[in-house]
Amino acid sequence: MAARNQVYLLIELMIIAIASLEKPALCRARKGRWQLLLNNTGVVAMHMAVTHLNTVIMFDQTGAGPSSYRLRRSFTSGRRCADDSSDESCYAHSIEYDISSNYIRAMRLETDPWCSSGSFLSDGTILQTGGYGNGSRRIRYFRPCRDGWCDWVQSKTSMSSRRWYASNQNLPENDRVLVVGGRRVFSYEFVPKLSLLDESHDLPFLRQTYDGNGGENNLYPFLHLSSDGNLFIFANRDSILFDYRRHKVVKTFPRMPGKGSRSYPSSGSSVILPLEHGHQFRKVEVMVCGGAAPGAHRAAGRGKFLKGLKSCGRMEITGNKHQWKMENMPGRRLMNDMIILPTGHILIINGARRGSAGWNNGADPSLVPYLYKPEKTLGRRFSTLTSTEIVRLYHSSASLLPDGRILVAGGNPNQQYMFENVTYPTELRLQAFIPHYMDRRYHKYRPENVTIETRGDLSVKYGEDFTVRFWLGRKLSKVVEFSVYAPPFTTHSLSMNQRLLKLSSKNMVRDATKGWVHVTVEAPPSPYIAPSGYYMLTVVNGGIPSTSQWIRFIRA
Repeated sequence: MAARNQVYLLIELMIIAIASLEKPALCRARKGRWQLLLNNTGVVAMHMAVTHLNTVIMFDQTGAGPSSYRLRRSFTSGRRCADDSSDESCYAHSIEYDISSNYIRAMRLETDPWCSSGSFLSDGTILQTGGYGNGSRRIRYFRPCRDGWCDWVQSKTSMSSRRWYASNQNLPENDRVLVVGGRRVFSYEFVPKLSLLDESHDLPFLRQTYDGNGGENNLYPFLHLSSDGNLFIFANRDSILFDYRRHKVVKTFPRMPGKGSRSYPSSGSSVILPLEHGHQFRKVEVMVCGGAAPGAHRAAGRGKFLKGLKSCGRMEITGNKHQWKMENMPGRRLMNDMIILPTGHILIINGARRGSAGWNNGADPSLVPYLYKPEKTLGRRFSTLTSTEIVRLYHSSASLLPDGRILVAGGNPNQQYMFENVTYPTELRLQAFIPHYMDRRYHKYRPENVTIETRGDLSVKYGEDFTVRFWLGRKLSKVVEFSVYAPPFTTHSLSMNQRLLKLSSKNMVRDATKGWVHVTVEAPPSPYIAPSGYYMLTVVNGGIPSTSQWIRFIRA
């Protein structure tokens, strides 16, 4: 198996190398590079989230066996842990990674968050929901802090239903989250509840998309908040627009063309494409890429790994005309992560070419990232980037960092932490993919020393003007954009609540002698466009992004 994977990789790299010979050196240099940050994170990054204090929270299931970080006391019984203890509760299964210091701090989890969901509240607190066994109805909070003493806190309240393989969506209502689906759970519920009597609400769409013979294929549904306040829900191959206030389906979209499935365990991925002020943020388009062939999950259980899907579909969910526009990636892919870059381009990274998600169900790792440029014409949107040498299959994650790098971690298709005598060992190395525009030769075009002038707490009201100040030693490019990015909660090829907006700007003034630029930028018009919370603001000068700064959008 390992030899076969090496052959596939060599063929893929040979194709890329031959193609690169036909391109000038500048084009070859546009493929980015990889950076190894740590050899051992201690804990598999099954789940990942970047906080506004420039730390990254990573955590795994509590039942995966001993991690590399021992706790002094058991987090279940409170008893002192012996040096030779094999008790899983004597080990940390969550860590906090400090981006600037490259330092890891171990944290405690009381209940099992295996295959759970999450989102951010408006103050930057992580709301984490569900999991397995004793964690399936639990609600957990993590509020980032600067002193390094903060930890997970488990709520005294619980959800109404067991939520294992569910998805979260932040709602325009302040600090209210919708949790959708779960293993054989065809419903949704609000966190916090609408009232003391509020329970789970039935969602027939999840029953309709359930594939009982193929591994279910409607778990971890893709959720995207539309600019009209309704919720786009995609499961298996079908999708609806859902009015969660009236508990009513308002649109049923066409089925995505082609065979196979896109939802877990077929595990394609999805993004909402950048929302632009030029359309008053009213045009909303979603994209779904990758997935598994029909019957892939069952076939993988018999040791047969079917080829994954290479197709992507784009569809506008606003307006009155809805049609999937299909195109192909450079290769087949499933268990892939889709990350929106500050430029508005989409990075497709991690995953496999064959099989499905699940324990040892994937084969032929996808080591070459793809870059997708939505604004290009059909046939010219995809390009391939620099390959990695580290396999990232089941239970791996990727997230955009404020400095522009993409953090990549995790990977464990085994039920325990296993490092030898398996085809794909547990992966604890931590990497960053560095896009080409971060290279030194682009520094002269890069906006520097970006500051946001607000009321003092980085908060801006909806529709309010605020000032962005930055330094640039040369003339501005013809196109200068101001993007804001909502950091997602990432797990199982989903980046929950990920969205990027390109904001309107005016009154751009540059001091030609000193190089300082002052710009008036307009905040998003409402929480329907950008739910309340922290966003990364980036100045993009002619396609070259600055380091991002945090800004918080709040209600009046």
